[in-house]
Amino acid sequence: MSIGLQAQVLVLNRNFQPVRVTRARSAFVMMYVGNARALDSSFEAYDWQHWCSLTVQADDDFIGTLHGPIRVPRIVVLNTYSRVPRAAVRLSRRNIFLRDGYRCQYCAQTPKVTDLNLDHVLPRSRGGKNSWDNLVTSCRACNLYKGRYTPQEIGMRLLREPVRPTWTAAAQLGAAPRRFAEWEPFLSGVTLQEALPEAS
Repeated sequence: MSIGLQAQVLVLNRNFQPVRVTRARSAFVMMYVGNARALDSSFEAYDWQHWCSLTVQADDDFIGTLHGPIRVPRIVVLNTYSRVPRAAVRLSRRNIFLRDGYRCQYCAQTPKVTDLNLDHVLPRSRGGKNSWDNLVTSCRACNLYKGRYTPQEIGMRLLREPVRPTWTAAAQLGAAPRRFAEWEPFLSGVTLQEALPEAS
């Protein structure tokens, strides 16, 4: 495959903690100037020169150059940066969907985004607030079925309790449509499903 310079790359600090998700263009610049190394699927680190000599595999994103294709790394690790940025996460429809992985928290289905709703666990008509711990993603059918009841009253169960994202999870919010298997060891324990791309 080839998404090229727009491909998503997870950025880790030197302690192998997730910092953000960036575009391949930025990851290549960091590698080229010596600020970062790429990790392969076995988590072996490569500097720019050695990374460029690797063979592109069938499922790799890549860019074409005069000297042949270059794999887009799925993870880069910074050589000197050790902080994890703190980030506030704004309560919004999109961020609730992201926290819940675009999955109905009652039936576990993942319909099209246009068929998703926000559900108040404690209905607004009964004093429920617009808050991280009272809003969940739901499909239309579950939202209509639940109506003005609480999940317990109507015999529905939440997949997981809704929570406010922690600051470490906040760094993971964003629009990355893909979450690669290589990312999982570094994102384990993170509640949210997605990662925050840097502003372009």
